[in-house]
Amino acid sequence: MSGSVFGTLFKISTWGESHGKALGVVIDGCPSGIYLSENDFIKDMSRRKPGNKSVSTKRNESDKVVILSCVFEGKTTGAPLSLLVYNEDHISRDYENIKDVFRPGHADYTYYEKYGIRDYRGGGRSSGRETLTRVAAGVVAKKILEYLDINVFAYTNSISDIFVSNDNFDIKECSKNPLFMPDAENSKKAMEYITNISKDGDSVGGTIKCIIKNLPKGLGQPVFDKLDADLAKAIFSIGAVKGFEIGLGFNSSTKKGSQNNDIFYTDETGEICKKTNNSGGILGGISDGDDIVLNIAIKPTPSISIPQETVTTKKESTIIKVSGRHDPVIVPRAVVVVEAMVSITLVDHIFMNMVSKIENISSFYKNSK
Repeated sequence: MSGSVFGTLFKISTWGESHGKALGVVIDGCPSGIYLSENDFIKDMSRRKPGNKSVSTKRNESDKVVILSCVFEGKTTGAPLSLLVYNEDHISRDYENIKDVFRPGHADYTYYEKYGIRDYRGGGRSSGRETLTRVAAGVVAKKILEYLDINVFAYTNSISDIFVSNDNFDIKECSKNPLFMPDAENSKKAMEYITNISKDGDSVGGTIKCIIKNLPKGLGQPVFDKLDADLAKAIFSIGAVKGFEIGLGFNSSTKKGSQNNDIFYTDETGEICKKTNNSGGILGGISDGDDIVLNIAIKPTPSISIPQETVTTKKESTIIKVSGRHDPVIVPRAVVVVEAMVSITLVDHIFMNMVSKIENISSFYKNSK
């Protein structure tokens, strides 16, 4: 199976399955000298793993990251960084009754058609559990971004049609509710909705907003490796994602050019700025110094206990009722995954941008003497 590698200079390679012994990631291109310990991973890994039992799966995993290589005396050495997480609470027997049945909304059918075989225990590589490897790699990427004062922050912007209100927006609320939603009033409404949907055996989707602050101008290759193109690829590689926008996104198609264009001006410090940010911080595939604003649509969890029509591997019609432990909503746990993939992409582009000008190369080597 190819396609488990992402990046150019800061490159990650993930491996492992939902019900295998472990999952892991190898990071190639991690600079030396970064202070790193296993405790650094606890916060973000905890954000991804099951938390509030009313909105997430009851699978109980510690998701403790084990550093296997590239750290000596508390700092990275520049060698490939290998990170591992053991699976501790997988119950494969929950999937025995559907091993020959295709679950609607899952990758069962397409995996079977592509490979002629599939790991029916939780979906194997297509399981959302694979994303823990990205979160682990994202922790390292975020540490690199911290050196440059670049901040990546995502949050739940909606559950179904219940959106965060600008009037109630309070970023501190994210850490106070299980939905990671910066709106106390609407997070309560969303929780009630999720609870009712869950009782019916159904699931729900939502959206995530991600904001990147203090990103330097000039990141992104102007043709095939545009910054927005690579961000889109990074986000769409997350299994539950079904939509992606930058800036005004689809709303820009309803505007006139005079309305959509961001007008330039020079501020009192002599910096070139924009009066608006409809572009979402990217022009021509290159960062323009403004905040980058991303909107991501997450589909409802496909595993639901409501009986559904489907077919077997022998093409026979049947009815499936998925049992086991599943999230009624994926959105809150996907927030940190979005941050991770964005951070990994930004670090890769920062590294590539270092060779875009001869003065960058000249300055580095002259100053290193």
